[in-house]
Amino acid sequence: MARRVFFSFHYDDVWRVNQVRNSWIIAGVNEAAGFVDKAEFETLERQGRKSVESWIDRQMNGTSTTIVLIGAETANRPYVQYEILQSFKWGNGLLGINIHNIKDMRGQTQWYAGPNPFTKVEVAGGLWGKTPLSNLLSIPIYDWVNDNGRANIATWIERAPKKNS
Repeated sequence: MARRVFFSFHYDDVWRVNQVRNSWIIAGVNEAAGFVDKAEFETLERQGRKSVESWIDRQMNGTSTTIVLIGAETANRPYVQYEILQSFKWGNGLLGINIHNIKDMRGQTQWYAGPNPFTKVEVAGGLWGKTPLSNLLSIPIYDWVNDNGRANIATWIERAPKKNS
């Protein structure tokens, strides 16, 4: 079954993100959601957090899988955390892809992978009422370069664990 995918990412990583997104579209897997240019996002952000969250919800509507493209700062971005939480609540399949080995516009890679963003998002459950999402779901994290994302992304999407799996 084809899936409509929402990409969650930190905007500072957009060069690397677009390499994943563009290769994915070229591969003909399906449709992507969640992209807005920087000027448009900055205008939206000036309207406040609720406006941004409403935009995110509209972009996520009808998606079945959320791919978190993980750079150095991604795990600590509040809107990425919101997108992960909403994806979980809506039952989207979830997976992460490390993008630090993708070259940026200067031909440079980052020397380390960013932290796991699924440990930063807490959901109901656990001894103290909340637990990291990564404790409830075994969410795979792949490396775009080392795990040959260009050839494997369609399989990763189909295998992405859902809340009720």
